[in-house]
Amino acid sequence: MYKFVKRFFDILSSMVALTVLSPLLIPIAIGLKLTGEGYIWYFQERVGFRNKLFNIYKFATMLKDSPNMAGGLITTKKDPRLTPLGSFLRGTKINELPQLINIFKGDMSVVGPRPLMQKSFNAYSDNVQKIIYNVQPGLTGIGSIIFRDEETLITEVRDRGGDAWDFYKNTIYPHKGELEIWYQAHQSFWTDLKIIFATAWVVMSPKSDIVYKWFKGLPKRNF
Repeated sequence: MYKFVKRFFDILSSMVALTVLSPLLIPIAIGLKLTGEGYIWYFQERVGFRNKLFNIYKFATMLKDSPNMAGGLITTKKDPRLTPLGSFLRGTKINELPQLINIFKGDMSVVGPRPLMQKSFNAYSDNVQKIIYNVQPGLTGIGSIIFRDEETLITEVRDRGGDAWDFYKNTIYPHKGELEIWYQAHQSFWTDLKIIFATAWVVMSPKSDIVYKWFKGLPKRNF
């Protein structure tokens, strides 16, 4: 029953959101066409349900050849590869909104673990790899809320001369894996609704720790 309700909610909410947000999405598309390298969409292969690959939709925020430039797969807040609108779109998470199309198609859900690139997925332990995508990847999720400052963390590591990928692999990913395992042990439509509301809350109050008050037994982040 939960899976049926979740899928119905995904279809309905993505249709409504795309309709309501069209006055915002259309001007952004025009702005992207007229700035940067003139391209609007960014399609990238990600790991999804049952570890199958799919193409994710995003607004373009970086130069086309950015994966092959200095910095590779990791993006910082001051990344020189960002397009003129890129920093704003990433900072507000508006660049993620085209994933509503992925949700409508059934590639993703509103709530679930974020879909990763294959290299990033491989950084998870074998145990997490076997479990994390037993549910649909999501537009938002418990890991997204806890690590809403991820780009800031990476920027600080690089500014100190540290290895950003090593920090990802050995500090961020292990904790994210614990968070997503927690989610699967506690998933319900009520949990999903609370995650949606918590996502909106922390966008307005980024320093809020409300997530730890709403979700009992959540692995505590200590960095």
